[in-house]
Amino acid sequence: MTVEPKLNIVPFISVDHMMKLVLTVGIDTFLTELAAAIEEDFRRWPVFDKTPRVASHSREGVIELMPTSDGTLYGFKYVNGHPKNTHDGRQTVTAFGVLSDVGNGYPLLLSEMTILTALRTAATSALAAKYLARPNSRTMAIIGNGAQSEFQARAFRSLLGIDELRLFDIDPAATRKCTRNLTGLGFTIVECRSVADAVEGADIITTVTADKQYATILSDNHVGPGLHINAVGGDCPGKTEISKDVLLRSDIFVEYPPQTRIEGDIQQLPASHPVTELWQVMTGEAGGRINETQVTLFDSVGFAIEDFSALRYVRDKIGDLGMFTELDLLADPDDPRDLYGMLLRCEKTLKRPDGSICSWA
Repeated sequence: MTVEPKLNIVPFISVDHMMKLVLTVGIDTFLTELAAAIEEDFRRWPVFDKTPRVASHSREGVIELMPTSDGTLYGFKYVNGHPKNTHDGRQTVTAFGVLSDVGNGYPLLLSEMTILTALRTAATSALAAKYLARPNSRTMAIIGNGAQSEFQARAFRSLLGIDELRLFDIDPAATRKCTRNLTGLGFTIVECRSVADAVEGADIITTVTADKQYATILSDNHVGPGLHINAVGGDCPGKTEISKDVLLRSDIFVEYPPQTRIEGDIQQLPASHPVTELWQVMTGEAGGRINETQVTLFDSVGFAIEDFSALRYVRDKIGDLGMFTELDLLADPDDPRDLYGMLLRCEKTLKRPDGSICSWA
């Protein structure tokens, strides 16, 4: 059921609301339904406004705005990426988003998107792998065991049935954390001491590291025939994970080429290098995996349509569960042309008998 807000009230989903919403729905169900919502929007890709995200880069990180619209709804996300934040006890990525009515411009929803971004990134990764990985893939290596790793594991189990994880991080504490969080969920978990160890026997390799630098996390000698690579961590200019040699022998799939060529691992390749858009695979306009030995690579940087899908999905969920706060966000004068009159009416409620203004009503 969709929430229909009062004229001046916007539903606000706090972090607490989001956590309770996800747990009430169930993490695996939430990821599966969210992936379905993303696929639904990818299948109508041509109707959306599309633009690379608007980014403000610094030496420390990046702050971005990610807008899109399907002509009926408009959505945007504010998101940052600051790898150094973990040293200060802060999140590397934080986000919030807005969904609005194109017809009148009024916001329909304001939501936290730090947790929701982690969920939508994992759901998109698993959705891509559903089309690109070998059938009956069961083992995934996760290189980089930070904040995104558990979400990736849960999504790949929910959508593909992945049940064995091979974990590696340059920080062993991160791997121990990931193992601890996923213990008891039915995974066979192997903690590995190197990338080479982690990829041994894997059907899928997920790279999800955080440092903002040109890096080679996955080298050519790590990639055997038939693998699917889910490259998540290379998501801004100057930040890569995958060796150029691996890229050159992979069939590469992307969300939105104009953005991925700037931010993804394919920033290492010439602009003429062929890539396939994921939505075309979903609609049958392009092929995905065509044989057992093909190396497929999803160069995932995250795109605004995925956030739009996530906000749309959450808006439909909260109506039944009531997990939101009513936020007095919009001016609502009695006469739309008399905004100043609202101030005068408020002034009357604040005035003391001597004519001075109270600080609080």
